[in-house]
Amino acid sequence: MSPYVSRLRSRPHGPFPGPARLRVGASRRPRRVAMLSVHTSPLHQPGTGDAGGMNVYIVELARKLAAINIEVEIFTRATTGTLPPSVELAPGVLVRHVDAGPYEGLAKEELPAQLCAFTHGVMQTWAGHRPGYYDLVHSHYWLSGHVGWLASERWGVPLVHAMHTMAKVKNASLAAGDTPEPAARVIGETQVVRAADRLIANTAEEADELVRHYEADPGRVAVVHPGVNLDRFRPTGATGSALTGAAGEAAVAESRAAARARLGLPQDAVIPLFAGRIQPLKAPDVLLRAVAVLLEEDPALRSRIVVPVVGGPSGSGLAKPEGLQKLAARLGIADVVRFRPPVGQEQLADWYRAASVLVMPSYSESFGLVAIEAQASGTPVVAAAVGGLPVAVRDGVSGYLIGGHDPADYARALARFAADPSLAARMGAGAARHAQSFGWDTAAAATGEVYAAAIQERRRHLRSLHG
Repeated sequence: MSPYVSRLRSRPHGPFPGPARLRVGASRRPRRVAMLSVHTSPLHQPGTGDAGGMNVYIVELARKLAAINIEVEIFTRATTGTLPPSVELAPGVLVRHVDAGPYEGLAKEELPAQLCAFTHGVMQTWAGHRPGYYDLVHSHYWLSGHVGWLASERWGVPLVHAMHTMAKVKNASLAAGDTPEPAARVIGETQVVRAADRLIANTAEEADELVRHYEADPGRVAVVHPGVNLDRFRPTGATGSALTGAAGEAAVAESRAAARARLGLPQDAVIPLFAGRIQPLKAPDVLLRAVAVLLEEDPALRSRIVVPVVGGPSGSGLAKPEGLQKLAARLGIADVVRFRPPVGQEQLADWYRAASVLVMPSYSESFGLVAIEAQASGTPVVAAAVGGLPVAVRDGVSGYLIGGHDPADYARALARFAADPSLAARMGAGAARHAQSFGWDTAAAATGEVYAAAIQERRRHLRSLHG
């Protein structure tokens, strides 16, 4: 069975039963999908505001769906008045900007009040087409799910929904001082779960959580691992077949040296990298505290450690946008920390390559695309053993998984890289090999299967209604 998609099976010790995966012919795939992303545009820069892994997910998935002849139209909220009504993202992928509320200054928490306006914009577009123009709706995040619910009912097509994150899961593992997700979101997510023809989960654990927390029907949940752009995120000049043995380690080391030269970073430095949105959920403070512990235990390391933090404030982190800089100063490590704004995907790949290790101490991650991107680039990952990260990171081979968020535990993991300069190359080669199994081509094909199963089930249901 493909590791990317599975019907949740009956397992002797699992939390719930589920039928075997349905195999449906490609002829049942939709011709055109209406994809909904209300609160963040696929055109936005990941790593700032509400733009992150979900943006990358939507862009890459849409491109690959179009490559297998499934056209995608992505509806998202217009955030400036100068945006054209539609933008071609790639052949077969169109981004449609919908006017819903003020263009700027609208927080994600205020968006539920704009769902009616957003739905109206989607329906206006649909009304301008012939009947049956869209074969299926694929919504991302619960806000989009509510629009998708109505569109599915109105158009008579299946709704496939991806949660990406879940309020109940996030609230169960909040960082200290973080803001809980509101009850309105919990209710909204529960409604979308009930309405969807299919739910796509990133991992088997997320599928379990959908059933356990939201009473999802196991037969309607499919697991599809997200992918990574293996053309963009890879060691410079290396391919999957060249990443084994001493040659693979040498290729990763050479790629790292070249990236450090391009970024102006010292060649002999220990470089633990944080990349992503700066908010309590992502726990960049844990990295800073770990570095402080590391330097306290080994003061000589200060002369050869650089700690880049690449990203911008987001979510509850917007309340204290300078909080991380102030923490670095209080910990006495401001001299080794380098704060950088979010960067484009090509430069982000260079930051990954340049790092000795990516540190990802998140409190909750549905999957952790950043971890896969870093590994594909030849960089090992030290990550919290939460959510989908145990799937994304192969403990002891492509990185280390840490139970909990004690900075001392992360410091011990970082100390290994400081003590053994060759460890980053050895584990980096293992990381790059591990990431080869996560490709968007496979993820898109698996998503197409989910679409086909939803369409087939809808047709069977309609036939049964009409005798």
